[in-house]
Amino acid sequence: MNKFALVAGKVFAFLLLVFALSGCGYNRLVALEQNVNKKWADVQSVYQRRADLIPNLVNTVAGAANFEKSTLTEVTNARASVGQVKLDPSKAPTDAAQLEAFQKAQGQLSTALSRLLVVSENYPQLKATEAFQNLQAQLEGTENRISVERNNFNAAVQEYNTAIQRFPTNVFNKMFGFQPRPYFNAQPSAEKAPEVKFDFNKAPATTPATSPAVTP
Repeated sequence: MNKFALVAGKVFAFLLLVFALSGCGYNRLVALEQNVNKKWADVQSVYQRRADLIPNLVNTVAGAANFEKSTLTEVTNARASVGQVKLDPSKAPTDAAQLEAFQKAQGQLSTALSRLLVVSENYPQLKATEAFQNLQAQLEGTENRISVERNNFNAAVQEYNTAIQRFPTNVFNKMFGFQPRPYFNAQPSAEKAPEVKFDFNKAPATTPATSPAVTP
């Protein structure tokens, strides 16, 4: 009889736990967390696409006579700096400082690329080449995708963070390892185009125009 009561007690406790988890929205939190991780992977994918475009872009631009070498060096170094920030591409970070470091490195690369596009306005022969036009179009399309995917990620994080802070979920979330996730934040002065100072031995062939701003 005691053995039966013990087994019955364990079954009851298990059912009670299942009911409690269902009531606190455990399964929903799992789904929301997975969605955040999925959106993070999408963000990483578009950033990686941009990184993959850069070597061809640099090689194409480097072929232009008298092209500003410091601009190419800045882009190359910024791309290398991005690679030094190691984050799991399949799991969204829980540390705001890690995401901030990642965003800072990506922002520096965005600024370098924006400067390169502005400087390229000074080389009509370069801009007229099919290779440069294709790379520029791909880069601008990728920048648009970065903006979209970052917004999607922030929306997923907002939904997840709101869910884990609601009662009664907030009573159980820490017990099961659900932690708030940081957002992408707008960079200070991100809307301003980079200042470009040309340093050529002779006057530019054309007056530089403003290139579309690159999203940090």
